Amino acid sequence: MKKFAFIFTLVIILLLGSFIYWKYSFTYSEGYRAGLLQKVSLKGNLFKTYEGEIILSSIESRANVAIASEKFYFSVVDKEVALQLEKIQGGSVIVHYREKNGVLPWRGESTYLVDSVKVNVNTGGGFR
Repeated sequence: MKKFAFIFTLVIILLLGSFIYWKYSFTYSEGYRAGLLQKVSLKGNLFKTYEGEIILSSIESRANVAIASEKFYFSVVDKEVALQLEKIQGGSVIVHYREKNGVLPWRGESTYLVDSVKVNVNTGGGFR
């Protein structure tokens, strides 16, 4: 009976550990998003995290204004990346993100975690 209890406990611990890894550490998807950086802020009651939003536009007018758009909400874990984003608010950016299956309070409010940023230079399609 002790052997069964030991194996059963071990299986439960392995399943629980696998679930926690899948929920909070496993990268479900990763990629790039480009758009107009609308906001970056440090917020939170107990854990202060950097949160931001980018306007993703599918159609632009001749006045370089987004007509059909949606918002991309994200969190930033790295303070250096957050400071870069704060400097270029209102500009066109391309960010690299990793999407997790769950959120942790000290990691941010969003499942999308931005880990790098590039300024999108509209002249010539290059980046700086």
